[in-house]
Amino acid sequence: MKPSLSVVIIGRNEGARLSRCLGSVRAATATLRDVEILYVDSQSTDDSVERARAFGARVLPLPAGPLAAARGRNAGWRAASAAAVLFLDGDTVLAPDFVGRALPLLQDDRLAVVCGQRRELHPRASLYQLVLDLDWIGPVGDTEACGGDALIRRTALEEVLGYDEALIAGEEPELCARLRQRGYRIHRLDTVITWHDLAMTRWRQYWSRAVRTGHAYAEVSARLRHTSTPLWRAEARRNAMHALGLVGVVVGAALLSGVAGTVVPVAAAAGLLGALVLRTARRWRRKSGDASTSLIYGLHSHLQQLPIFWGQLTYWSHRLRGRRRPLIEYHGGGSR
Repeated sequence: MKPSLSVVIIGRNEGARLSRCLGSVRAATATLRDVEILYVDSQSTDDSVERARAFGARVLPLPAGPLAAARGRNAGWRAASAAAVLFLDGDTVLAPDFVGRALPLLQDDRLAVVCGQRRELHPRASLYQLVLDLDWIGPVGDTEACGGDALIRRTALEEVLGYDEALIAGEEPELCARLRQRGYRIHRLDTVITWHDLAMTRWRQYWSRAVRTGHAYAEVSARLRHTSTPLWRAEARRNAMHALGLVGVVVGAALLSGVAGTVVPVAAAAGLLGALVLRTARRWRRKSGDASTSLIYGLHSHLQQLPIFWGQLTYWSHRLRGRRRPLIEYHGGGSR
């Protein structure tokens, strides 16, 4: 008899976070019959494999090759047995009620993916995690794409041949675009699917994560440009205009101040940027309900445009030179 659910967890050097993830899966699926857990390990050098086996998970070591989440997820679902596959990253904690709410929805044959809201496990651990916790929040109901944590119909994965292993980022939205081309729906519940342990405490991590986002914007939007489900073209264009506008204001104000011998242009530029931050903070106040957090989020919303644009530029630079960029990691693990 086939299991009622296959859980595919991908990870690399997650250590104790992987044990916590596996424990949450066991607790959340305790009432289901015959749940299959597969852990796909991306060349870990710590004790992740031993931890997975201790929880009774089937371990699938990923063969040598480029590190990419898409490779791990494909290896997992292709080895899975159930009709429904729950994908998780090794640095997450599965919410106890998600599976019970999501599984029955797959009775709708045109629903391919059910996801929820990912939130940060420790949002107050750093300013980076505080704002990125809010970034995870997505629109509820039928939507264009899911994130890495999602419940997916196996037959739908088979139909589109799974994730695109050539992508180092943005593989889930790209998969969802191909599923929507086949008439499938993607649905997000208004509930938490996982709590995520971002473990971000340094500027370099913040920058690298945003560069990764920009790379995904550029590559996925270019790939889907001429399809019936184009994705991220508008976001990529807006990011380029936003970043260039910010640089133009700052550099232009500095040059004018130097030529005119007055700080007025710099002060005016600072006032303009401050007004933009305040406007964004007010717009997204509903995400946090807290004025100070909203203000920090407003600053983040504009600041991150610079590394995101840099990520777009580096994608096009690598593409023009015929090179494939390696995985962009931003914390000690590697599941995301």
